[in-house]
Amino acid sequence: MNATPSTALDFLPHGVPPMNVLLVFGVLLAFGTLGGLLAARVRWLPTITGFMALGLVVGPSGAGLLSREALDGAKVLVDIALGLILFQLGATLHPWKAVRNRALVVTSLVEGGATFAVILGLMVWIGSPPVVAVLAAAIAVSSSPAVLMHVSHELHAAGPTVDAAEALVAMNNVFAFVLFSLALPFALRDSDVGLRTSLLLPAYQAFGAIAVSVAVAWVVTRVGLLTRVDEEHLRFALVVGAVMLSLGLAQALKVSSLFASLTLGIACRWLQGRSRLTRVEFGGGADVFFIILFVFAGANLHVHEVIQYAPVALAFVVARSLAKTAGVYGCGRAFAHPHRQSVAAGLLLLPMAGLAIGLVQTTGWLLPALADQVSAIVLAAVALFETIGPPIAAYALRLSGDAGRAAVEADAADALPRSNDIA
Repeated sequence: MNATPSTALDFLPHGVPPMNVLLVFGVLLAFGTLGGLLAARVRWLPTITGFMALGLVVGPSGAGLLSREALDGAKVLVDIALGLILFQLGATLHPWKAVRNRALVVTSLVEGGATFAVILGLMVWIGSPPVVAVLAAAIAVSSSPAVLMHVSHELHAAGPTVDAAEALVAMNNVFAFVLFSLALPFALRDSDVGLRTSLLLPAYQAFGAIAVSVAVAWVVTRVGLLTRVDEEHLRFALVVGAVMLSLGLAQALKVSSLFASLTLGIACRWLQGRSRLTRVEFGGGADVFFIILFVFAGANLHVHEVIQYAPVALAFVVARSLAKTAGVYGCGRAFAHPHRQSVAAGLLLLPMAGLAIGLVQTTGWLLPALADQVSAIVLAAVALFETIGPPIAAYALRLSGDAGRAAVEADAADALPRSNDIA
């Protein structure tokens, strides 16, 4: 039972009130929107850059309005945002259709394998322990869906290059998680973890996430069958609920929440039937998730680490960029894809963020002794990729000719006569 205030003003807060999740949420959205508006005034600058810049300003490396503790306490907001983005990405990939697409599978394996090999060689060359080199190389295979999806939406981009890039990013992230899981037993054994744990833990993380996503997908697609065509708002609520349910179950069962979100989208695409769940348009609500994700990323930038590890991070960025663009371009030309589209698809795979950060955090949880070495290099590289990624993605979409195509197609669809207009 609370004590009665001894004076008339004892009910007032003492000192500066601590930041809570709601305050952090408000700051992220308010300053993120401001950053987006300022960036929009510069024609060539994507709004993502504005989000990150204002995040850096209000974060611990800037004015300090958001402390490291406040950001850690609000990480659930980023988990939800990234979960929804990964769901959207996974929903673009039908498992059986993707496997039957020979060009897509070969391109993904070639550029993913090239990226892994190049980064592995670079890390060994600079003197990193073999275990650290393998983990960093596996993480480097991943690509950021958020940059691709947001810049595509902002530029009204649609077409074969966007479709191919989305499928390749989804496969990149699956490939990266598989490589990371295969590397974990050796890393755990190197850290004196028992053989049984070294083998069972990565398998449990991967297959547990798949089991969670398939179970949730089965439930929500059955519920989705009950919705009518005009009830898209209810399907949107169902998608958000499905993502949060899979995230909650993944955390409770201690499996990978990021991989669960990605495979949830893939499973829903596979099982949806007439439920139309993966056709849900997020609309203006998607901007909230993108703003939170990128302002948070900007606020979490470790400027001193970027400066300290700049030479290694720069080498990481250059090597990874060359491997991905050369791999995609070479495969594109081999399969007779146009020159510009092949270049653009490779460039769209360069941004690296969400899954990479999640795998670094997993490394810290499972292998504290190796976490500092992996995180210092990978997070410095992520900071560089997130800075240069949005402008490169915007350039790639314009180069491919996909920029603006969605708006043109929408205008053409609106111009078509409807049956009641003819009547």
